[in-house]
Amino acid sequence: MIKFLFKGIIRDKSRSILPIVVISLGVSLTIVLSGFLSGAMTDMIDQNARFETGHVKIMSRAYAENKDQLPNDLALLGVDSLVTYLRSNYPDLQWVERIRFGGLLDAPDAEGESKGQGPAAGIAINLLDAASGEIERMNIKKAIVSGELPKNSNEALIGDEFAKKLKLTIGDEVTYFGTTMNGSMTFQNLTISGTIRFGISAMDKGAILLDISSARQMLDMQNGAGEILGFFDNGVYNDKAALALENSFNNQYESNPDEYAPRMFTLRSQNNLGDLLDYANSMSAIFVVIFVGAMSVVLWNTGLIGGLRRYQEFGIRLALGESKGRIYRSLMLEATLIGIIGSMIGTGIGLSGAFYLQNYGINIAGMVDNASMMMPTVMRAKVSPNLYFIGFIPGVFAMVFGNMLSGIGIYKRETATLFKELEV
Repeated sequence: MIKFLFKGIIRDKSRSILPIVVISLGVSLTIVLSGFLSGAMTDMIDQNARFETGHVKIMSRAYAENKDQLPNDLALLGVDSLVTYLRSNYPDLQWVERIRFGGLLDAPDAEGESKGQGPAAGIAINLLDAASGEIERMNIKKAIVSGELPKNSNEALIGDEFAKKLKLTIGDEVTYFGTTMNGSMTFQNLTISGTIRFGISAMDKGAILLDISSARQMLDMQNGAGEILGFFDNGVYNDKAALALENSFNNQYESNPDEYAPRMFTLRSQNNLGDLLDYANSMSAIFVVIFVGAMSVVLWNTGLIGGLRRYQEFGIRLALGESKGRIYRSLMLEATLIGIIGSMIGTGIGLSGAFYLQNYGINIAGMVDNASMMMPTVMRAKVSPNLYFIGFIPGVFAMVFGNMLSGIGIYKRETATLFKELEV
């Protein structure tokens, strides 16, 4: 039966070309859009995790309440013992210390006069210890536009756009003006070892990276850190594991009234990323439902048109004694075959588009030029295993559903009228 129906689909192109084209377009759009939005959401979440939130983050309670102000006077102290405890009790994560700070960066000319100044958003990480994994985690080597990684504690990396604004070159010396953890003024001369471009507008325009040992000396934060970030060993955020870890850690300090006591936050609970995670998880289902509904309507009408054209064929088959149920089932089987063929073609086209967007992406730098949120300037698709089969759900289901609706007309045929039609 399947072979017979397949031959009919191939030979009678008038009843298969239009449905296959509709299904192919719908399936390819489902795959491309699902892959692109999934990739964009994943990139945004990954960017936030690597540069700001971690998979989990530990801050003091007071610091967490005012974290947008970078209140290093409320930072954690005694972090060496805390990190040792974390690595011992939660070995499935990599724990790193970071300090965020803000201030003014002054670039002197050859005569020592200021040739340019600008507000700097500083991030202090472990740059001199390769074992920390921070260089790889933040893709610093790939982000370097000119120069090299710092080799000494008084060297720093600066955003490429920031360097151009201040007319800085490799080896130039700049002066940082800011406040220490204790509220006093601090001045620190730093040598520019390289310029970086992360593709994040907010960072490229004013970021400065230096080793955490230098920042601690500059900010009077010995054995202190604003944040302790944890990353799962496989590099992938696990929401359930992170929530369990958060509850386990915070329960130990629940009865401690000290506002400087550490508190853990998951990625979900930071920067409104919870809604983004929920949306990313339901995205594929949303597209499947949308395209199933849209294609079902189109294919329903296509089935009705095809049914009218095959009105006489069904009548002859009924007159010859074939049951209505058998004709209806053969119509459903035929619809399934057409749905599979269209889904295979659409999947091939959709995957080609998704691979292209994964490799080249779409540059949205102009749209986020003035944005302060953490998001990449090149949005890329993500080709995941589910894209290889997700298109078959709307492709096959919509075709079968559309023909189920249009095929109901078979049961409305009256045998008494068939012979009159055949006599004409």
